[in-house]
Amino acid sequence: MVPASPELAELLKSSGAILRGHFLLTSGRHSDVYFEKFRVLERPDVLSALCSEIAEHFRGSKIDLVAGPTTGGIIIAFEVAKQLGIPAVYIESEDGKKKLRRGASIAPGSRVLVVDDVLTTGTSIYEVLDVLKEQGASPTGIGVLIDRSETPPDFGCEMFAAYKVEAKSYAPDEVPDWLEQIPVSKPGTRNLP
Repeated sequence: MVPASPELAELLKSSGAILRGHFLLTSGRHSDVYFEKFRVLERPDVLSALCSEIAEHFRGSKIDLVAGPTTGGIIIAFEVAKQLGIPAVYIESEDGKKKLRRGASIAPGSRVLVVDDVLTTGTSIYEVLDVLKEQGASPTGIGVLIDRSETPPDFGCEMFAAYKVEAKSYAPDEVPDWLEQIPVSKPGTRNLP
């Protein structure tokens, strides 16, 4: 992965997107670093710059469609698709499962770029890949705004991140004492127990 430009790093910093503290992540893991995607999603200049990194990286690939999961992934799918000049499709939740809704369809054999906001464990991306498989589509690549994973998952196709955040996360039973001393915040969009 090519390091992000200093301009991109400054855009992220100025947007207030990278937070420090004690966070219970959507994945259920704990970390002292959190990427607040909504600080990016509410700033079209920052979002467009990050999406441009993804679009330019995959521009030479033969892509028919860009797919993204709700919530943040649909905005990213729209912007990347716009920059590539191709359609987007949105993968939504219904009865606790990701699926195509509202009459959306993906033609069998379509080459699809999957995009999302923040990569930690890859759960949302795997859910989108399951939908693509059900539709007979072919994932061509994965593009994320921010990769905060310690070791990126193997999705079976190329993965690219516009920006890499160095952040360690801990299982609930492995939280270090220094992090336990900080009150925990629970940002994120998935419901946790």
